[in-house]
Amino acid sequence: MSKESFNWKSLFINESENSNKKEESSKINTSSQTTHTPAQTNKFPEEKIAQSTNDTFANPFVNEILGVYEKGFESLNLSDFDFFEMYKSVVAVGITNPQSYQMAFTMGKSIKPDLTKEYLLEKSKFYIEEINKVHTKYDSTGNAKKQDLTGLVHKEKQSLTGSINDLEARILQMQQELQEKKSLLANIDSKNEDKLKELQLKIEANNFAKQKIVDSINLVISGINQYL
Repeated sequence: MSKESFNWKSLFINESENSNKKEESSKINTSSQTTHTPAQTNKFPEEKIAQSTNDTFANPFVNEILGVYEKGFESLNLSDFDFFEMYKSVVAVGITNPQSYQMAFTMGKSIKPDLTKEYLLEKSKFYIEEINKVHTKYDSTGNAKKQDLTGLVHKEKQSLTGSINDLEARILQMQQELQEKKSLLANIDSKNEDKLKELQLKIEANNFAKQKIVDSINLVISGINQYL
């Protein structure tokens, strides 16, 4: 029952260890008990037992993290018979069975003659305090990582939203430009129709004027050839 450092695995850092823990629970041989314990009128304080709900079992990490705490609890085991051995013995026999407490205490007295109820309760505080320290540490770590991830998600959403807004604005602008180009294309013939007609008339007039002058020149040339 050597004391080990409370070095539990991180609950929130990605370190997976899928080894199945095999605990050997100490069993109290009830057949060796020759004395009969008188009937108990007191009831086990069930309200102090953490009740599991369907929501708890729906959480896929419960068993993994519970295993971490159980292993950490094991690592806290102090020397001699103290609350840890009392706890393991009671759980092995029946945590809601009043007789299991008397049997475990009797066994503890055989190992540690000066064992008292007060000593067990005092040592229980040590285990609870150490477990609470670990819980506080990993609760803080988990919430910090959750806050960091939430911040990253928020920034990424903002960035993507900004990009989408920019793209939508550009698409709207391009759609407007497209409509303008289509409108110009549809009106380009009518817009230039008069100019085209004017140019065509000028081309025809140019041809006519040239031909008229050339024809008159040719007539004079013919007259010269004929009359001179």
